[in-house]
Amino acid sequence: MNRDFFIRLVERDCPFCDRNHQIEERKRYTKSLVKDEAVEYEELYYRCPLTDEEENEFVPAKVMDENLLRARDAYRVKKGLLTSEEIAKIREEYSLTQTDFSSLLGWGDVTITRYETKSIQDETYDKVMRMVYDDPMFALEALNRHRKRFSVEKYRKLRSRIVERVKSVGNKALRRREIASQYVLYEEESDLNGYTKLDLDKVEKIIAYFATYVSNLYKVKLMKLLWYADAIHFSRYGKAMTGLVYTHMPLGALPVAHDSIINLPSVRVEEDFINLDLCYRILPNTELSLTDFSLEEQQVLQLVASKFKNMNSKEIVEYMHLEKAYLETEPYQAISFFLAKELREIK
Repeated sequence: MNRDFFIRLVERDCPFCDRNHQIEERKRYTKSLVKDEAVEYEELYYRCPLTDEEENEFVPAKVMDENLLRARDAYRVKKGLLTSEEIAKIREEYSLTQTDFSSLLGWGDVTITRYETKSIQDETYDKVMRMVYDDPMFALEALNRHRKRFSVEKYRKLRSRIVERVKSVGNKALRRREIASQYVLYEEESDLNGYTKLDLDKVEKIIAYFATYVSNLYKVKLMKLLWYADAIHFSRYGKAMTGLVYTHMPLGALPVAHDSIINLPSVRVEEDFINLDLCYRILPNTELSLTDFSLEEQQVLQLVASKFKNMNSKEIVEYMHLEKAYLETEPYQAISFFLAKELREIK
């Protein structure tokens, strides 16, 4: 497979020809070590089409920094950490500068700047930044705790912005707590959650993916797609994607707290009636970005979407009923992911 792509021709100084002319701007998938971990990322580079030299590629210093950031972000995605772009989106949600965000959390002035440009945060710092976004009340408490680091005018502006978010999306934190409360028995990594801690951000993103690439997606079918995505990822890589726990129910595998999951704020649901039965149709989310997923996750999601996109809810339920994992689990009991290693006709 060709992993090298032409983007466009650009006018710029060529270090080989020592003059300004049209250069090929290109990208390729390459591998690198970040913290002793192998990651794959998109590398941007330039190629001179005129030089006769064997070596005709170059990467300017600024582009090299951007490539290094992409490599670090690939590592973050692999480890389930916020990417530099996601950190920037969190502070922009509250109209915070990088220094403001650091001050809000009581950190050093340049901490957020480093995380958005060159450093990789640890899990503790990552969790705190996520809480600022997920729970605006936490952000408000942090602001009040560190208000001395802001001028009176700045404090009032930030407080007003945070209060607006408390009013608009404070419900999101309550929804997440509601789901988390049903997963208190599954906080430890085990064969029931696919050795993955519950990641509701990932759940929302996967739902957005299926809503985009699978037409006429209803709740029953969505739940089966989630199970297959987790099961296939577990069978390939030894870990599920979401940390959801699935139980043997009459309509196939259903995740614990499935009713609350489709009520997460980013999940768009429309009530519909089919044969006089009330159904829940899942609508596409315009915020979907494939960069939210690793290449391995994208491959799994694409496989699941392609396999089941043309099946209706009844057909996918009947298909799932013949899976070993379903047949060998008692009704209403949690399904072990070890049983999901043997799946029907899915490669």
